[in-house]
Formats: sequence, structure tokens, C-alpha cells
Amino acid sequence: MAKVKIKFVCNECGTESPKWMGKCPGCGAWNSMTEEAEAVTKAPVGRSETLRTKEKPASIIHIESGREPRISTGLEELNRVLGGGLVPGSLMLVGGDPGIGKSTLLLQASNSLASQGLKVLYVSGEESVRQTKLRADRLGTLSEKLFVLCETNLDFIEEAVASLEPDFLVIDSIQTVYRPDVASAPGSVAQVRECTAQFMRVSKINGVATVLVGHVTKEGAIAGPRLLEHMVDCVLYFEGERHHSYRLLRAVKNRFGSTNEIGIFDMTEDGLREVANPSELFLSERPLGVAGSCVAASMEGTRPVLVELQALVAPTSFPSPRRMCSGLDHHRISLVIAVLEKRMGLFLQNQDAYVNVAGGVRLEEPAADLAAAVSLASSFRDLPTKPYDVVFGEVGLTGEVRAVSRAEMRVKEALKLGFKRVILPEMSLKGWSPPAGIQLIPVKTVAEALKAALE
Repeated sequence: MAKVKIKFVCNECGTESPKWMGKCPGCGAWNSMTEEAEAVTKAPVGRSETLRTKEKPASIIHIESGREPRISTGLEELNRVLGGGLVPGSLMLVGGDPGIGKSTLLLQASNSLASQGLKVLYVSGEESVRQTKLRADRLGTLSEKLFVLCETNLDFIEEAVASLEPDFLVIDSIQTVYRPDVASAPGSVAQVRECTAQFMRVSKINGVATVLVGHVTKEGAIAGPRLLEHMVDCVLYFEGERHHSYRLLRAVKNRFGSTNEIGIFDMTEDGLREVANPSELFLSERPLGVAGSCVAASMEGTRPVLVELQALVAPTSFPSPRRMCSGLDHHRISLVIAVLEKRMGLFLQNQDAYVNVAGGVRLEEPAADLAAAVSLASSFRDLPTKPYDVVFGEVGLTGEVRAVSRAEMRVKEALKLGFKRVILPEMSLKGWSPPAGIQLIPVKTVAEALKAALE
């Protein structure tokens, strides 16, 4: 009979220890060691045939190269994030807050693939078959090739995959699946790791594109060991605000495409609707001719997006002024405020500053620095900005405005939406010809940008 051995495994890096420790010796994380039960069996004598590989080492020069075949999901926003579509034999992980729409997105994608004649198996471990059917009726995702299974036992799921031979497999969610031979509860570190490894083998051997749905922690990271994200080929995060109807699909890891792309959806009663032009969505409620409002041009992968930056500067009642921002890096805003104080002479030491990206979008690139500076200066001086101006550029510590990439695409997006002027770095004009119908104002310093935007 197998002897049961107790060990402690770190949830972050997978380091094993025979006893519990408050701090992981591998990654230094605190209170991340969890208890696992491991069955120790006697190793077989001799070499095991199951451990032998059929492939032999080959020279990288003689290996044939080619692009991976792609399968369109029917959702252009999802195809954009994946890099062009599904890759057969790939293993993907989708995470997001509860109720954000992960199951809705995958059910719509499954129906679209089934409508193309592909076999799709949707395995639900959290909902019954009838509950899944009710959601499918509401979304209108009914297809003869879409098969639904309510099961959490990994062995039974493998039998269903072997008998059905699907082209697309969805596991909702990986935290509910368990292996009977692993002495741990479903959702534990050992179960999630072993089940993911088994699904990876099934996906690679059978050429099945597999999607695993993962729960997230209160910090927003996918629950389970960090090793989980290293095992899969693609990690997607489905994000959104509770008070807004749109959802963002973002890739943080993608072996078959870029990680800079985002997909934007609008949650409706009939399911998720793709947003082809997100700039119109984010600027639909923008007030015109008010102080503290400025339109910034940002790049999300290969797509230019125009968003509204709002700033409010008001006298503080505290010994230390407050600096709050939503949708932007807090450190970048502190840098911009310091440049306005030192280089522009704006006395902001006794002023509270609040900066917000309207609509709940989050901007990662530094090209929004100049728009933030214009918004803060406009609110401080109580001078309205021009209603049809677009501003972008990176702000340096000496007050200079640095060039940003893909300025031509940002200008074309502003022209398409009816804007008349673009304030941009002077160095960004090199290498391309400005389109007709829009005025470009190149600037070298923040002072020149504020003069053009506020005077």
C-alpha cells in the first residue's frame, strides 16, 4: 500500500518543503505555503516504456519552418488578441472576475466554431447542463456540433474527449476539475497543477485547441500556482468595470502572437457585442469646451484609441496634498506634476490633483504624459481646452516633449473622428507625410504645448 507523505508547496513558485514556513525560500513570498498529500510508491525496476519519447533530436537547420494554421473564432476582437485565430493543439488560460462574462464569451466563440462545422466540447464544472442550455437560449448560441458536458472528474473528461474527438475544448473551470489519484481537494495547488499538465498532454497529442477558465484572487491574479501560467501557451485576462457595460480582453502571454493587443466588447442582454471603433465609445459623453478635459491618443497594440483625460486641481485642506489617479500610472502623474511645478512655475504644492481616464480605460504607455499635463494646467488655470484638439507625447524631466511611436496612425484616427488639430512631439513628424484635412502642431517643450492648447 502506498505511503502518504505530507509536503508544503508554495503557491507562487512551486517550491516544495517538508515543513511549513512563513516565508518561501524560493521566491520570498509570505504565507504562500500550502499543505499537500503525496502518495509515495516504489519505483519500478528498469526503464519505464512510458517515459521514452518517440522523437529524436534534430538539427534546427533541417526543421521545416512555417506559419501555424489558424482557425477563426468568428469574433474579430478575439482573433485580434489571439494573433489571428486559434492554433490547433494550443492550450489557453482565460481569467477574470466572477460574473465578468468569461463563460458568455467562450460560449459565443464555441457556437461560432460549431457553426463552421467544427466539433466543440464545452465542459462545465460549475453549472449543470440545463443551466448552460438556458444561457445558450438567451444568447442564441444553439448548434448541432456544440456538445455540453457537466463533469469534474478528469478521467471521465478524457474519455469524452477520446470518444468525441473535438476540435475545440473548453474547461470551465480548471479549479473544479480533479484527478482521483491525487490526494487533494479540487482547486488545491496539486490538483490544478496536475490537471493542467494532463490537459496540456491531451491538447498537444490530439491537436485540440483547449481553453481553461481560471478563477482570480482578490489581487486580480489567476488563482493557483504561478507555474500554471508558464505551462499554457496563451494567458488572457477578461477585464471590466461593474458600472460600465464594456469589457476588455487583454493578453499577458501569447506564444503565437503579440501581447499588446486588446479586444473590446460591449455587454448587452443578448450577450457580448464586438466594438469595432472603441474611440467613439470612449468619447461619446465627452463635454466640449470645459477646463481640465483633454483627448489623448494611445496605442493598444496595432490599434489607435482616443480617450478623454480629465483632471481636477483644487486647494487642499490637508498638510500634504492628495495625488489620486485612475487609469494611469500614479508615478507618471507625480512626474508630470513635478515638471509643471519646476519648469512651468505652476504652484501645485497646496493643491489636490485628481486625474481620471474617462470610461475606466487603463493607459500603460507614456504617450499620455503630455495630455495629462495639459489637463492639469487647464484645471489649475481654469482655462478650457480646445474641443477638437488631440494631444500625445512623452514628457521628460527637463520639460522636453519626446517622440512616441506610430504617430501617423494616431493622427489618422483623430482625422477619422473629426478632430481638427493634433499637438504632437516635433520628432514624431519624421519619416511620414501628414494627411490633408487636419492641422499638426509640433512642439519641443511642455511650455509650447500649453501655449498651443490653452491660448
